[in-house]
Amino acid sequence: MHADAIRSAAITLAARRLSGECGPLLQGDAAPQTLDEALAIQQGVRELLGNGVGGWKCGLPGEGRVVLAPIFASTVSDAAPCPVWVRDGVVRTEPELAFVFASGLPARGQPYSRDEVLAAVSGVRLALELIDSRFDAEPKPPFLQSLADGLVNQGLWLGPLVDKARALAASTLAIRVQQGGRDEVLDGVHPAGDPLAPLLWLVEYLRAQGEGLLPGQAVITGSYAGVVALQPGEPATLQFGTLGALTVDFGAR
Repeated sequence: MHADAIRSAAITLAARRLSGECGPLLQGDAAPQTLDEALAIQQGVRELLGNGVGGWKCGLPGEGRVVLAPIFASTVSDAAPCPVWVRDGVVRTEPELAFVFASGLPARGQPYSRDEVLAAVSGVRLALELIDSRFDAEPKPPFLQSLADGLVNQGLWLGPLVDKARALAASTLAIRVQQGGRDEVLDGVHPAGDPLAPLLWLVEYLRAQGEGLLPGQAVITGSYAGVVALQPGEPATLQFGTLGALTVDFGAR
C-alpha cells in the first residue's frame, strides 16, 4: 500500500471523526488489505488529529487479527453530561473495567513481568467504552477497515475506582442497567475470561513496537455485556456485580 494511499485513507477517517459524519467504506488503493496497512492508517489518523493518546482498547489476538486501538485524550471523560455522537437516538456503550496507569511503562528492550505491570496500575475504574463507527451501518465494515478506523471507538467514560484485587478476579460480572423505566440485568462475562490477559498482551505488543504506556493512560480490555444502548439526556446507572456502580448522563455533541 503506497504512502499516499495510506494518507488518503487516514484523512478520510480523521475528517469523519471531527465532523461526526459517517460514509462509505474505503475504496480501491485506500482500502487496507493487511494488518500492517490497517495499523498504518490507524497511526496516520493519530498523526493527523494531533490528539494525545488518553488510553487504549485491546483484546487478545486470534485468527490473524490484532485487537487494539488508541483512545484519544480529548474523548476520555468523567464529566456530566458526557459529550457523544448520538446515532438513531441512542448512545452505544460497552461496560468495561479500565486499568489506569500512574507511572507508565516506557519502551525498553526486555519484556515487562506481570508483577511490573500490576505495580504500574494505580487503580481500576468502572468504565463505559463509547461506541461509534466512521462508516455507514451497511454494509458491515470488514475487520481491516474497522481496525483502521479504531475499532468503533469514539471515547471512554470513566466511573469510580473499585477494589483492584476483586476487579482482577472478575471473569464474570452481572451488569444491571437502570434508566427511566428500564431495569435489566445482563449476564456479564469477560470475553477473554481474564480482564488482565489482554492488558499483558498490549504491554508486550507496544513494547515490541518501541512504544510504551504513559502516565495517566487508561486501558480497557473487553466488554462484559457487548453493546448496551442508552438514552441521551437521562441519567443511567449501571451496577457491575458487587464491584460498584456508575451513573452517567450523555449530551449530544
